[in-house]
Amino acid sequence: QVQLVESGGGLVQGGGSLRLSCAASGSIFSRYTMGWFRQAPGKEREFVAAIVWSTGITFYADSVKGRFTISRDNTKNTMYLQMNSLKPEDAADYYCAAKLGAVSFRDYNTMDYWGKGTLVTVSS
Repeated sequence: QVQLVESGGGLVQGGGSLRLSCAASGSIFSRYTMGWFRQAPGKEREFVAAIVWSTGITFYADSVKGRFTISRDNTKNTMYLQMNSLKPEDAADYYCAAKLGAVSFRDYNTMDYWGKGTLVTVSS
């Protein structure tokens, strides 16, 4: 069993930055891929970024590439999402998720564990 707790959301002006954190507990993460997804009101949940825990290899949605950076701290079992140059269209609930293995992680339906989310609001 894996428990995930997000933090770091808030209100930021367009062009600003935020760093989200996801504290993970309860399992051996070396076999997991962890990711960030987001969901805006009335829209489907979408993939943002992922990191293969054992290797640190990262993947990004085209919409955030070059602006967002995903990382993890093995000593703290914590994953981060550094978000820079935020745009109003980045506003959403951001969710941390994890799955065993490293395939199909862009599809939110395949993720095994979820946090409860943290809200990011971007003012224009």
